[in-house]
Amino acid sequence: MKLLLIRHAPVLLPAGICYGASDVLADDDASLQAAREAAAQLPAGLPVRVSGLKRAQQLAKHLAVLRPDLPAAIVDPRLNEMNFGCWEMQAWNTVPQAAFDAWLADFDHHCFGGVESTHRVLQRVGQVLKGMQSDELWITHAGVVRAVQWIVEHGSAPVQQAADWPATVVEPGGLLSFEIAV
Repeated sequence: MKLLLIRHAPVLLPAGICYGASDVLADDDASLQAAREAAAQLPAGLPVRVSGLKRAQQLAKHLAVLRPDLPAAIVDPRLNEMNFGCWEMQAWNTVPQAAFDAWLADFDHHCFGGVESTHRVLQRVGQVLKGMQSDELWITHAGVVRAVQWIVEHGSAPVQQAADWPATVVEPGGLLSFEIAV
């Protein structure tokens, strides 16, 4: 099966802010532009799944107007970005080095910010992948895109170290696809 992924458009925050699971808005003009670009490439009738966060739903709403042939998007919070807990809405450069060191020492299981681990993100994204019954489009976030890439390449293997985590991710508003084994 084919999984198409669109990352939400750029958010309306200053650069360098950790916003993970925070429900911030994206630039609406950029969301519309991303929807236009995706609309031209998507097959008819493709099921759509969208994160529960507003910045992804903005793009989904624009896409629904442009492509009424697509089924109504299913809101799935399992496609939300990683929750960085107490570091949400903080400048990355103000996070103490000790917090990064603890995360890097156990990248798979440490809950950076006290809420969610990389392992948990992989579990919830893996649940959605296992439930796929046809090609789908997900409108989601960079962390979810990286989780999909990890699962496609490594299955359920743990992330041994941060350097193993996929570094390349689609730009905001970008579209990419993966072949998902059934």
